[in-house]
Amino acid sequence: MFMPLSRRIDQLNDKIAGLVSWALLLAVVICTGNALIRYAFNSSSNAWLEIQWYLFAAIFMLASSHTLRRDEHVRIDVIAGRFSKRTQVWIDLFGFLLFLMPICLVILYYGVPFALLSITSAEMSSNAGGLIVWPAKLLVPLGFALLILQGVSEIIKRVAFLAGKIDGHEFAKHATTPEEEIEAIKAANQLQ
Repeated sequence: MFMPLSRRIDQLNDKIAGLVSWALLLAVVICTGNALIRYAFNSSSNAWLEIQWYLFAAIFMLASSHTLRRDEHVRIDVIAGRFSKRTQVWIDLFGFLLFLMPICLVILYYGVPFALLSITSAEMSSNAGGLIVWPAKLLVPLGFALLILQGVSEIIKRVAFLAGKIDGHEFAKHATTPEEEIEAIKAANQLQ
């Protein structure tokens, strides 16, 4: 019943991850250009440096939900890996409900006013030639809202697995070889 919602959330985060991959390319190009100009012409721009920081922040904040979807966040499998799949799913469910969701909700609760204050005050960087700050601050509630959505999707999948509705491949997206990673990237790019 809730699996279609879970799939829609997964698709949303896959599409956002595809867009974020372009932000990574743009950040690398800007970073390279900044370095070349700084060393070749002994010149620099705070605005270009801040654009790099904003892009890196966007990459981190907006891709964390996709990372959760692919089960690639750092975790300690030394102990959990010894348990059955069912016990591992219970551990995941416990972690999502008692740690991920409450922390994300608290950060979202404080992050929204944090971003809104920056937007309404038209906050600017204190650096000479700096940029407006609110786009970077808006990434905090946006990123955690996406993480909450993906957490809901992962909870739905774990409950469905425990109820015998799915076999577990829905949330076992972690690629283990470079070839599988290449195929996963190709599949994500086809969703765009």
